[in-house]
Amino acid sequence: MDLPSFIWLWKIAAWSMGLSLCAYVVLAVSGSILFSTHHSQHPRPDWLRPLHYIIGWVMVGLVLLLLGIGLVGTLGHYGNLGHSAHLIAGLSVVALVLLSAASSTQITPQQPWARAVHVGTNIALLVGFSWVSFTGWQVVQKYLP
Repeated sequence: MDLPSFIWLWKIAAWSMGLSLCAYVVLAVSGSILFSTHHSQHPRPDWLRPLHYIIGWVMVGLVLLLLGIGLVGTLGHYGNLGHSAHLIAGLSVVALVLLSAASSTQITPQQPWARAVHVGTNIALLVGFSWVSFTGWQVVQKYLP
């Protein structure tokens, strides 16, 4: 395809990835506080749970934006998909983020499995973000002159 430079798209992707990683860290910290106050006598700040949900949905949006950018950028540059392990890594992260978000909506005292799925998924997401970051760096090297 004879398309203009996609450098602006890669800048959006870089910012989205950085913000996704920041969101993941904030979610890990706020989730840890939510979990620890759930099992203690200390009161939970009223703003913490809504903040956790809002940042979680922001991260879902950022990851879906990254998926769109990756698909458009790869198709625009190569004309097809599947040129590196980054596609599998990215799709894995998208699936884990969506599973984490879906399981978070099911967490209740009557459904203790949902918290276990949510926490386990987020631990796996650490590996997924590491993998997608590593493979993404390899992809970036192909585009740099």
